[in-house]
Amino acid sequence: MTKRDVVRRVLEGQRPPYVPWSMGFTQEAKEKLQRHYGCEDLEGPLQNHLLKLGSDIGFFTDLGHDRVRDVFGVVWDHSVDKDIGNVEGQVLPEPTLAGCEFPNPLDLRFFAEIPAKLAKHPDRFRVFQVGFSLYERAWTLRGMETLMTDFLDHPAFVRELFNRIADYNIAQVRAALRHDIDAVYFGDDWGQQHGLQMGPSLWREFIYPVLKRMYGVVREAGKFVMIHSCGDVDELFDDLIGIGLNCFNPFQPEVMDVYSLLPRYRGRLAFHGGLSTQKTLPFGCVEDVRREARRLLELGRDGGYIFAPAHDVEGDVPLENMLVAIEMAQQQPGYL
Repeated sequence: MTKRDVVRRVLEGQRPPYVPWSMGFTQEAKEKLQRHYGCEDLEGPLQNHLLKLGSDIGFFTDLGHDRVRDVFGVVWDHSVDKDIGNVEGQVLPEPTLAGCEFPNPLDLRFFAEIPAKLAKHPDRFRVFQVGFSLYERAWTLRGMETLMTDFLDHPAFVRELFNRIADYNIAQVRAALRHDIDAVYFGDDWGQQHGLQMGPSLWREFIYPVLKRMYGVVREAGKFVMIHSCGDVDELFDDLIGIGLNCFNPFQPEVMDVYSLLPRYRGRLAFHGGLSTQKTLPFGCVEDVRREARRLLELGRDGGYIFAPAHDVEGDVPLENMLVAIEMAQQQPGYL
């Protein structure tokens, strides 16, 4: 059974032969592992089960001085956060799309590496990524505080903006679906440490109907829908399942009870993540990491779970803690 088959079993609500895994690392953490393993490409030593395709957010233009500009024209300051950064300025200073030209969703740079990656890792579960897929893309263009007031002051503009973003995403997804992929992974943070950033009523009014349209395109093609949303968003799980969600990430133990949610939703929703990146990985000892990883892997043996840290591992995590998490996944009975 290939890694691709194992992940499919998990997403279809079946018991897998072992718990699959897919771990991500920020640039600083990645460099620690590259030095340890003596290689640039970590896909070999990590043996991840998800093969990530596409260019996610699309950082294409280096402006120098730790600044980059993405395909939507958003400028990001990388002087502190080397992976995503902080937004500078406003692409949309006024609540109107007049004169605003969206980038080409079919830009070949989003798809150029897909054939080579599929050929190099034919056994892995293929996931096309759409980063900043709705609310996040909107606030990067408008500013977060401004978008929050737009929900109340300019609701027609918000609906137009969200639907234009969805049109862009859907065009890109349809192009990706011409390749032999398995799932589309939408990234869009809605949560904070307690509850939703915009609250449940605004989420259901503005975001839910647009998600339904985007997810529907993927499900109609017979593919899986996976999402990433940081924070305390478990109040949305039933809504999301209803519009086609198959797998939720990052499954943060600091903001939700992963040990009750996984059994409760097993068979209806799978989870990817769960290993604490706020406490255990950066501040725990090796045995703390081993203990938490073992508990998660045991919980996931009946299905519905892809093991991983709750977010990309940060550079402050000790190398030995990263290695024991990788070791626990790879030493499971039934793998190899």
